[in-house]
Amino acid sequence: MKELQKLTGTYQATGRGFGFLIPEEGEDCFIPPRAQGSAWNGDKVSAVITEEDPATGRRTARVTGVLERANKTVIGVLEKHDRALWLRPDSQRLPSLIQVATKRRNLRVGERAAVSMTSFGGDRHPPVGTLRETFGPADQRESAVAAILYGNDIHRDFPLEVMEQTRSIPQFVQTAALEGRLDLRDKTIITIDGASSKDFDDAVSLEKDGQGRWVLGVHIADVSHYVQPGTPLDLEAYERGTSVYFADQVVPMLPEALSNGICSLNPQVDRLALSCILTLDREGAVADHRIAKTVIRSAERMTYGDCNKLLAGEDPALAVKYDHILPMLQDMAALARVLEERRRRRGGLDLETQESQVVCDDQGEPVAVLLRRQGESEKLIEAFMLAANECVAEHLARAGKPCVYRVHEKPSTEKTDALRTLVAPLGYDLKTADGPGLQKLLDWAKGKPEEGAVSMMVLRSLMKARYDGENLGHFGLAAPYYCHFTSPIRRYPDLMVHRILTALLDGKWNKEGKRLTAAVPRAALQSSQRELAAQQAEREIEKRYLAEYMSHQLGEKFTGAITGVTRFGLFVMVAGGVEGLLPAEALPGGPWEYDEARLTLQGPNGRYALGMELEVECAAADPVSGQIDFILPGGVPVPARKPKQEERSRPPRRKEGKGRGRSMHVPKRRKGGRKR
Repeated sequence: MKELQKLTGTYQATGRGFGFLIPEEGEDCFIPPRAQGSAWNGDKVSAVITEEDPATGRRTARVTGVLERANKTVIGVLEKHDRALWLRPDSQRLPSLIQVATKRRNLRVGERAAVSMTSFGGDRHPPVGTLRETFGPADQRESAVAAILYGNDIHRDFPLEVMEQTRSIPQFVQTAALEGRLDLRDKTIITIDGASSKDFDDAVSLEKDGQGRWVLGVHIADVSHYVQPGTPLDLEAYERGTSVYFADQVVPMLPEALSNGICSLNPQVDRLALSCILTLDREGAVADHRIAKTVIRSAERMTYGDCNKLLAGEDPALAVKYDHILPMLQDMAALARVLEERRRRRGGLDLETQESQVVCDDQGEPVAVLLRRQGESEKLIEAFMLAANECVAEHLARAGKPCVYRVHEKPSTEKTDALRTLVAPLGYDLKTADGPGLQKLLDWAKGKPEEGAVSMMVLRSLMKARYDGENLGHFGLAAPYYCHFTSPIRRYPDLMVHRILTALLDGKWNKEGKRLTAAVPRAALQSSQRELAAQQAEREIEKRYLAEYMSHQLGEKFTGAITGVTRFGLFVMVAGGVEGLLPAEALPGGPWEYDEARLTLQGPNGRYALGMELEVECAAADPVSGQIDFILPGGVPVPARKPKQEERSRPPRRKEGKGRGRSMHVPKRRKGGRKR
């Protein structure tokens, strides 16, 4: 008897009886109904191949055992059946009901709750979980948001020992801390952030040296001075990994007394910083650099809006108010254009993504959705942060010292071939999928209806940026060296880089180097995992806010463009970057045939493809699930089965930035639109 081929991988349920095995190596395998054994969605499993089609290579497998459980905590809605309390999971990829064990009384049916799994059940026994947390009525957006944060291990409150340590930190710079620091308090240094920002972790300055070269100063809050390794503050920051931003709220990595207080580069007060001072020639090349522990005093707290008006010459009153820094701002904008052009010439990508900004009223209710756009001041800050990040990464690499690198590997042949197939029906022949080739595609789509869809397709063809102790380069930036140095208030990798630099600058490498070297791979892995959790939470919460806003726009008509095509319908993005589903059943003239390779729906009398403009009407919006449904004007909403939550989920738009931006560059920060 032929021995069955064994595999290990991740079981992916569909919620429709069958599933797939995503093996550690090789192609996916089909798991037919009742062949999943006791596996739940996301579990690491062992399996055997039971069938293989020689013509197509399609494999069918059967799960033989569960190696590691993924769903240790499950979130859903409480129900009562036969006097027993049950949880119906929010995810339809999980079993329909879990019995809840609890001693708590006065629990209400219809509350959203979390249970810790104690048994995953069997043929004769239901799965059982212990009640851990309740979040309030399941029909309210607030409970959905609280559950999303909980499910991603994101906590608003800080432990008592962390707050006690925070209270012991003075809110002014002590004289002893100035010893050995480069004093830059006489320099004109400014911060530029969003109007609502309260934590300023970067400031910039610009002047010329005796040879006419640019001297760019990027001054970053010296968080490492206040957050020492192994302290409660450090351990909590490590666990959080990053700040989380959504709508008008933030779950910070550090307590407010640090993030908005002594670590924030507030105007007209002394602050400790770590400065990267770059000397640049006319072409934007780094001729020299210096990294130093400094003390600075920000001269002005500038906003993006004011800076954009100043640079555009739109507000004479502002020009008078800031006449002492306007020439420097104009020079900064000129240098930023040089740096951006230099990056483009070497093959860096310029990905303009459409991002929504939810505007809330005083009660935290969404009242408007705007499309966030980059102005000139946002671009100049982005260019300066990128320059500093590259400089620091190269500095550490050439010194032979460890670093938490931000890496972005080149896309796989499989992904670039798929992208080539997708853009071909749009009339574009993608000859090469390197940086310049992808940029030509983006430039070709600029200003066309399909611009947003093409940009999204390019993003999805790219690898996910992550943190690593090994320097693997950065494809999206075409940078051989890259790390995150500029946001230690909200990102743990930046804090690690600061500690490594400080040990070198203080001459303490022999004493601290071994410990720091060992900490780098752990910090890289933890930070990558927490970044993914934060991005998932931000994305899911934003969907709830957008749906709540759209629930007040029912029956309204919008002009949008198709940004996604699936067998069950079209994703359409309308004003403000709001995206909803137009179900295939709501399209007249069917039946509709789905072409997965070209991402189109083809019918007897028409065809829908990426980038097509459509007028749609908002038919439904659910703030609890985040689902938004569109119909064609005058159409009838589909009363039949709606696609499952997982079916409606789009691949994440990878974003990164000192503010909100692209994940291939710098993690998202919802503080006024700064990218990378």
